[in-house]
Amino acid sequence: MEIAVVGIDHNKAPIDLREKTSFITCSSKEKAIEALKSNGVEEVVILSTCNRSEIYFCAKDVDRTIPQVVELYQSKTDLDIKDYITVKRDRDAVKHIFCVAAGFESLVLGEDQILGQVKEAMENSIKKKHSKKILNKLFRSAITFSKGIKSKYKISENPLSISYVGLKLLKNEIGSFKDKKVLIVGVGNMGMLALKYIIEEFPKGIYITNRTHKRLETISNYNEEVIPVPYEKRYDYMKEVDIVISATSSPHIIFKKEKMPRLMKTLYILDIALPRDVEKEMENIERVKLFDIDDLKAVVAANENYRKKVVNSAISEINEKVEEFYCWKVDASLDPIIGYIEEKCNKIRNETMSYIENNTRVSEEDRISIERFLTSQLKETFKNPIIDIKKSQGNKKKIGQKSHWASVGRSWGD
Repeated sequence: MEIAVVGIDHNKAPIDLREKTSFITCSSKEKAIEALKSNGVEEVVILSTCNRSEIYFCAKDVDRTIPQVVELYQSKTDLDIKDYITVKRDRDAVKHIFCVAAGFESLVLGEDQILGQVKEAMENSIKKKHSKKILNKLFRSAITFSKGIKSKYKISENPLSISYVGLKLLKNEIGSFKDKKVLIVGVGNMGMLALKYIIEEFPKGIYITNRTHKRLETISNYNEEVIPVPYEKRYDYMKEVDIVISATSSPHIIFKKEKMPRLMKTLYILDIALPRDVEKEMENIERVKLFDIDDLKAVVAANENYRKKVVNSAISEINEKVEEFYCWKVDASLDPIIGYIEEKCNKIRNETMSYIENNTRVSEEDRISIERFLTSQLKETFKNPIIDIKKSQGNKKKIGQKSHWASVGRSWGD
């Protein structure tokens, strides 16, 4: 069984393309997974965030499967994606998820959200039985590794996030928030992080809204300075505020140009959702300054040297974990063969002991001694063949499971 990952991320693809090729809804994920499983894919995990959409999978023939996965992405857009798609397999694919989980591949180095997103992707696949032994082990190993890396290199001592970098961009544009009114749309992780950072800037007023009003009730208890407002009145408040930060998980545009009120002052809009919440044409409205996730790249560019330093320091540990995983995978791939050998050994022992008990007179003490001796000899007989099989796999000899099965079968006369 081989491992591969196919995906599109912020390193190559602009936000327009990431939007179209995302698997943000449960139904789109399920449809893609079922299509792959019907074509021989054994295990699948889909990771879809604002900056990446990736399909991790296990199959017996990844050469045949990779084009099918690429076609899933291509079917979502008329644009030729060959220059934007990333394909990795075997150790490169394993290494990739370790780097992704640790935040090394994020727009913001070490950002905290990605670890939760990787964990959620894994748990969803486990729950729906799309992920099994191999990908379960891989994702759990990557999650555990990333926690250790963040602690060791103190990546999260000054926690960064898309929300934090977005507010830094706005601060560069505006200066101070102290005389500004802010509307936050969405109370998910990014919305709540934005709220946390905004409160620390002491703005003149903070409004917050969400499609589901029930979740707003808990926000008013969070801080008395935060004013919940009805979602359906979100356009009305755009006339009053200076800044709008939109971070919902809506699959559709929630701010359209045609519905915008006439503005009497400059309105700064930060759209950190994917798919985007704000219609792109709104940037053409007089007094509107619109920013999306791709505009954050210039802000994080200064972080790039530090990113390279941390990744270079951690690369040997990543490689070590990759090899550790592959050693486990080799052993796991031999489980059916070793199980078969053990089953045959048990059968021989049971049949031999049954013959002895039915055709000879032995004391209970002798019977126990004979059974122990027989068990020991059977283990010893097949100890070296099992070691040889593991060595041949570990040394990457292209013998393969079929040859191992044939060898074992000849040993038993099967």
